[in-house]
Amino acid sequence: MTLPSEESPYRLPYAEARALEPVEAQEPYGSRFVEQNAKGNTESAAKILTVLRLLIKRKAFIFVISVAVFAVGTVRTLMTTPLYASTLRLQIDRNVAKIIEGGSVTPIEGTDSEFLRTQYELLLSHSLAERVALLARLPEDSDFFKPRAFSLFASIRSFFDAGPSHAPLSKRELAKIAAAIVEQNVIVKPIPGSRLVDISYSDPDPGRSQRIASAYAQAFIASNLDKRFEANAYAKKFLEDQIKQLKSRLEQSEKTMLDFAEKEQIVSIGESSSIAEADLTNSSVALGNIASERIRNEQLWRQIEKTTALDFPQFLSNAAIDTLRAKRNDLVAEYQEKLETFKPGYPLMVQLKNKISEIDRQLAAEAKAIRASLKSAYESSLNQEHEITARVAKLRGDVLDFQKRSIEYNILKREVDSNRQLYDGLLQRYKEVDVAGGAGSNNVFVVDKANLPDTPSSPRLVKSMILSLLVGFVGSVGLAYLLENFDDVIDTIEDAERAGGLATLGIIPLVSGDGSVEASLLDARSPMAEAYRSLCTSLQFATARGIPKSLFITSAGAQEGKSVSSIAIAQHFVRLGLQVLLVDADMRNPSLHKYLATDNAIGLSSYLSGACDWMSATQITSTSGLTFMPSGHLPPNAADLLGSPRLMSLLSGSLEVFDLVIIDGPPVLGIADALLLANAADATAFVIGSGVARAGGVRSALKRLELAKCPLLGGVITKFHARLGGYGYGYSYSYSSTFTYGRSIPNSGNAPPSLSGTI
Repeated sequence: MTLPSEESPYRLPYAEARALEPVEAQEPYGSRFVEQNAKGNTESAAKILTVLRLLIKRKAFIFVISVAVFAVGTVRTLMTTPLYASTLRLQIDRNVAKIIEGGSVTPIEGTDSEFLRTQYELLLSHSLAERVALLARLPEDSDFFKPRAFSLFASIRSFFDAGPSHAPLSKRELAKIAAAIVEQNVIVKPIPGSRLVDISYSDPDPGRSQRIASAYAQAFIASNLDKRFEANAYAKKFLEDQIKQLKSRLEQSEKTMLDFAEKEQIVSIGESSSIAEADLTNSSVALGNIASERIRNEQLWRQIEKTTALDFPQFLSNAAIDTLRAKRNDLVAEYQEKLETFKPGYPLMVQLKNKISEIDRQLAAEAKAIRASLKSAYESSLNQEHEITARVAKLRGDVLDFQKRSIEYNILKREVDSNRQLYDGLLQRYKEVDVAGGAGSNNVFVVDKANLPDTPSSPRLVKSMILSLLVGFVGSVGLAYLLENFDDVIDTIEDAERAGGLATLGIIPLVSGDGSVEASLLDARSPMAEAYRSLCTSLQFATARGIPKSLFITSAGAQEGKSVSSIAIAQHFVRLGLQVLLVDADMRNPSLHKYLATDNAIGLSSYLSGACDWMSATQITSTSGLTFMPSGHLPPNAADLLGSPRLMSLLSGSLEVFDLVIIDGPPVLGIADALLLANAADATAFVIGSGVARAGGVRSALKRLELAKCPLLGGVITKFHARLGGYGYGYSYSYSSTFTYGRSIPNSGNAPPSLSGTI
C-alpha cells in the first residue's frame, strides 16, 4: 500500500474522474427539494399532527402556565366579596298615551331599534346613575364605598400614601363617586324581540341591591317625565316669542296691502280678481261655442254648395223632398209599366212624363231653398265669431293691464295670507302645548319589581375555576405557539427538512447516561445501532454506484454528533467486510483520537505538511478492517494545508487500498476547512443535531456548500428525542428485548469487537 509519489504521473482523484464522465453515466446525488405533501385530507391531518406535536413538546410549559393561571384565578375568586344581584323588568313603549292631540313636543326616533337603543344607552348614562345614587341615599351609606375585592396595587398605594387624613368629601363629590360605582355594577339586558328590558344590580348587601335596582326604575321614569316637562316649557316660551313677532308682521302686511289697493283702485270681488277677468272667461267660453257651431255649419254648406245630388243627409231629412221623391218614384214606375203597352208619344205617356218633370222642378226648388238656408246659417255663425273674437281681444288687453297693476298687490296679498296661516298655526300649537304641559304622560312601566336576592350571584367558584383553567390552557398554547415560531432550534424532522431542504437519510435517537453511547453502538439490538444501520443502508442506495468511495461528514456547528456518526458508519461497513479508512480532518478541534483512545502526535497535518508519508500518519485499530488517521498536531494554517494537492493525492491513493474513506470534518460555519474537504470528497452527508442546530445556521451552511459546488447526499438528524420533538412514537422495535436509555443490554456474543475508549 504505497501512495503515488510526487514524481509519478499525476493521477486524477475519484471525484475529478467522475466529473469527466458523460452526464448520462453520472448518478444523481441527494436532492435538496422535498416533495410537497398531498392536498386535501393530508394537509388537515398534517395540521392536526403539528398541533399534537406542539402540545407534547411543550407540555411542561403548557402545564405550568395553565396551573399558574388556574391558581391565580381560584385565589382571586376566593378573595372576591360575594355579590347579590337584584333584577327588575321594565316595559318601554315607543309612543305615549295622547292626552292632548298634538301636544307632545318630544322628538321620536326614526325606527324601533334606534328608539330602544337610545333608551338602553340612557339607562347606562352617568346622569341617571347619579340620580339613582341620590334617590337611594348612597352618599350617606359608608359601607357602600368599601372595596369589594382585594387589590394588591391598591394596598401598596394605600401603604405608601399613608399620612394625615384628607378633609371629608362633600355630598356632591360622594354622589359622583357613588354614581361611578353604580355604573360599574349595573347590567342592562334587553329581551330580544320585545320592548322589555331587565335591569340587574349587584351589591354585597342584598337589601341595598334591591333598593338600588328599584331606584333605577323610579329615576328612569322621573327622568322621562322631566324631559317631557322641560321640552314643553321650552316649546311654550319659544311659541310665545314667535307669536308676538308674527302678529306684528301680519298687521303690518295687511296695512301695506290695503294702502296699495286704494292707490291702484283694485277691488277684489269674491274669488275673482276683477270684472274684466270674469268677462274674459265668459267671452272665451262663448267664443269656443260659436267657433264650434260655425265649423259645423261651414261643413254642411261646403258639402252641398256645388252639387245637384239629393242623396245628402241635409236633403234626405227634409219632409217635402221626401214626399216629392216618393211621388216621382210612383210616376216613374207607372211610366215604365205603360211603356210596354204604349209608345212615348202616346198622350197618356206624355202626360205622365210632364208630371215627372214638374216633380223634378219642385225638388230642385226645395234643394235650392235648403242650400240657401245652410249658407245663411254659416254666414251668421261666421259674423258672430268675428264679433266675439274682437271682444275677447279687447278683454284680454284689459286683463293684461289689470294684471300688470296687480302684481305687487298679489305679492302683498300672499304675504298677508302666509303670515295669517303661520299665526293661526302657532296660536293653535301654543294652546295645545299649554294644556299638555300639565298632563303628565309616561311610556315606561315596571313589569316586575326588584326582587330580594337570597343567594350570591357571583363569584361562582366552579365556573371561575373552569374558566381560569380554560384561559390558562388557551393562553399557554398560544404562548407555546409563539415560542415555537420564534424558536429556530431544530427539534423535529419537519424542522430539519424545512430549514435545509435536504432529504433525510437517517434519524439517530438520543441516549443518555454514562457510557450509554458506547454501549448502544456496540449492542447490535440497541435503537442507536439500528438507526445507524438504517442510515448506512440509505447511504448504500444514495447513488447508482452505491455508497460513494469517499464520504465527508460535516455539520453547521459543533457538538452535533459528527464524530460519533463517523465512527458508527465506519463500524457498520467494517462489519460488512470493507476496508475502511477513518480520517479525522478537524485540525482545529479534533476529537476522534479521544473516542478511539489513540495517539494524535502524527496524523493528517503531518502528511499535508510533507513531514511524513501517509502510512506513517495512519494507525491500526483494534477493529479489524478499520484504519484510523488522526488529525495530528494543530497547524496554524489548516485551510492552506487542506487546499494543497496532497489532499487530493491522499484521497486518490487511499482509494486504491481502501474500499471506503470516511472523513470527519470541522463545522461549515466560520471556517473554510469544511468547504475544501467537501469539494475534494465524492459526497457529503450533513449532520443536523436535534435541539442543537438552528435553522438560520443550517441554511447558511448549506448555502456555503452549494456555492462551493459540493455534492450533498442528504441530512442526518442526530440526538433526536421522539417525544420531546412532539412525536408519539420512538425507536421501540427490538429483537424481543426492551431498550432503556442509560442502560446497555449485555452482548450475546454476536456484537462486533468493542472500540477502545469511551464514545
